[in-house]
Amino acid sequence: MTEKTFIPTPDQSSAFREALGCFGTGVTVVTAAASDGPRAITVNSFASVSLDPPLVLWCLAKDSNRFETFSTCSHYAIHVMAQDQQEQALNFARDGLDFSHAEWSADEAGRPVLADCLARFDCRLFDRHDAGDHLILVGHVEKVLHRKGQGLIFKRGQFGGFTDLF
Repeated sequence: MTEKTFIPTPDQSSAFREALGCFGTGVTVVTAAASDGPRAITVNSFASVSLDPPLVLWCLAKDSNRFETFSTCSHYAIHVMAQDQQEQALNFARDGLDFSHAEWSADEAGRPVLADCLARFDCRLFDRHDAGDHLILVGHVEKVLHRKGQGLIFKRGQFGGFTDLF
């Protein structure tokens, strides 16, 4: 096996992305309400931050065509996608305006919430942090939903999953 060592400069961005792809992540869809309807974006940069207070984070690319909606929203929902929701995650990655392929409703805060996800974190914006070509959004979790099932995982450009043991 050949190792590749490099300094992550702009001209090495493909190699840097490839190295980052070695780490498997869960697949999430973040939703928010906009003045002209619901919006969604597929995200794999999701992490827990704090138990007390309950905080989670996700990262939004500054060059995203959905940046304006998600960088300014006060409430959003983070959906951990189940393995059988791969097509839905891909659809939202391509188009965050089209909800025709998804079963959803609006919650009391107006957040679009997707049906049948593995877990959902209903958040209000807690803080924003500038971080290079991304914006880190920290959410205060107001409500949580979760169920048993297989999670959708993304690693090295491929989707997969695993089965819960509980």
